[in-house]
Amino acid sequence: MSVFGGYKKTISEGDLVLAWITRDNIQPIIVTPGKIFNNRFGSYHHEDMLNLRYGSQMLSKTGHGFIHLLHPTPELWTLSLPHRTQILYTPDIAFVTSMLALKPGSKMIESGTGSGSFTHALVRTVGGTGKVWTYEYHERRFEAAKEEFIEHGMLGDGLPLTITHRDVCKEGFDIEGETLDAHAAFLDLPAPWEAIPHLSRVISKKRQIRLCCFSPCIEQVQRTLAALRANGWSDLQMFEIVHRNWEARQTLITPLSSAIDRLREVRDKRRLPPGEARKDLPKKRVKEGEEGYDWRAVSVGEKEVKGHTSYLTFAVMAPGEHEEVGGEGEDVEEHAGDIAAAAAKAADEAV
Repeated sequence: MSVFGGYKKTISEGDLVLAWITRDNIQPIIVTPGKIFNNRFGSYHHEDMLNLRYGSQMLSKTGHGFIHLLHPTPELWTLSLPHRTQILYTPDIAFVTSMLALKPGSKMIESGTGSGSFTHALVRTVGGTGKVWTYEYHERRFEAAKEEFIEHGMLGDGLPLTITHRDVCKEGFDIEGETLDAHAAFLDLPAPWEAIPHLSRVISKKRQIRLCCFSPCIEQVQRTLAALRANGWSDLQMFEIVHRNWEARQTLITPLSSAIDRLREVRDKRRLPPGEARKDLPKKRVKEGEEGYDWRAVSVGEKEVKGHTSYLTFAVMAPGEHEEVGGEGEDVEEHAGDIAAAAAKAADEAV
């Protein structure tokens, strides 16, 4: 069972733990006795994590620092995963999942896999009764993603995920010995219009099919719209997600005397003879809201907008309209003006 599909209370050897260091720094750890996790707040021995409850605060060996040991979720994994490509963040993932009407039991095609951020969310959404087929054309990214999915209990016999190394734009989505009969598809490709004609062979013929294409440039959107129309897709819509999170938190009020003492410390360090280092006692990391300090409630916005800054183009295929009626968009030149106008209108509405 995938660690992202369930929940356990305590930490065991070999478990994936997400170490919350700060709001902007979450690091994944595979708990391995004998190893030590080091950061600027101290050292944390893996064996000391065993049998702790997920969500626990863990003190460093000196007691001056701490981290929190969090249970993995797709949302937290998105914030901590090793980036092999640009990734989808939670606002994009939530919106796409809703627009594609995904639920437990859904059958979903994803191309390309990239860093696997969206894949983790898809596997949790479709559950054990659904299926996700994900495709990656870049061999090193494919191998890294495959290894990661196996470690996370998402890939293997009887599990809902299949990953394939392939250029779907040239070779399509068919998998030998398997009938896909997919309910929805997501294309994060440089040229999705080349892959769209291949979808008719692997999507369900008995139900409405939803498609999302993820493109950073409006020119890509225009060509995608042409290919969608040429291949029988309808109800075309385009959106752009711009998301900024605001948090209510407590901030430490530092008295003037402390600021003056700090300036004196800096001055004294500069007066030391060359080569002589001053030994300072380690400073304790203060937990937000800790008693004995002066705190003030504030509202703080994220410094960075965590989004892919791309256009999301959605389309629908009605039951019985799945024949290969077009190609990559033979009517691009003929309808270029209409396509550009539709794309510009969609962009205005998205804003």
